[in-house]
Amino acid sequence: MIRLFVAIPIPHEQRQRLKSLCNGVREARWTNEENFHLTLRFIGEVEEPELDNVSAALSMVRSEPFEMTLSGVGHFESRKRVRSLWAGVMPCLPLTVLQERIESVLSRNGLPPDGRKFSPHITLGRMKQGSPEYVRDWLEGNGVFRAPPFVVESFTLFESYRAQTSAIYTPLNEIPLVPQKVNEEIL
Repeated sequence: MIRLFVAIPIPHEQRQRLKSLCNGVREARWTNEENFHLTLRFIGEVEEPELDNVSAALSMVRSEPFEMTLSGVGHFESRKRVRSLWAGVMPCLPLTVLQERIESVLSRNGLPPDGRKFSPHITLGRMKQGSPEYVRDWLEGNGVFRAPPFVVESFTLFESYRAQTSAIYTPLNEIPLVPQKVNEEIL
């Protein structure tokens, strides 16, 4: 079994800006800079022979390149405990359209739909038992975060596995964003 997800890797300049946010919360396990990405679809574990089908399906997705801006910070909670700290993305219709097309093509190829609402973000750190008070100063101090916009020209299928200290993400297939041709079915 291999564990897969689809994401937009973050360019070097923006990764440097994100890295500057990764401090000030003692209880956080900060994400390695090279692992910063925006998840478009978590696939989960699939049998190795299924990898080619997933990759081929993703290669059929058509979408225009677009500009994206990282902006703001926040956190996700579960049972009144902070589980992760993240940087946000300014509202971006082309990003939403791309994510919907990826979801659609994967569903049509037999993968169960992801029941979660798409909430674009870059995970900066994770916490096991963080209370909201632990992150209040961090949120207030970094709330005005904004990185220069960048052009998204591709998305990537990644394999993920856990190492002793962090996750290892291996790019398997980079899919360029190409416009739909006339008379071509939208996927």
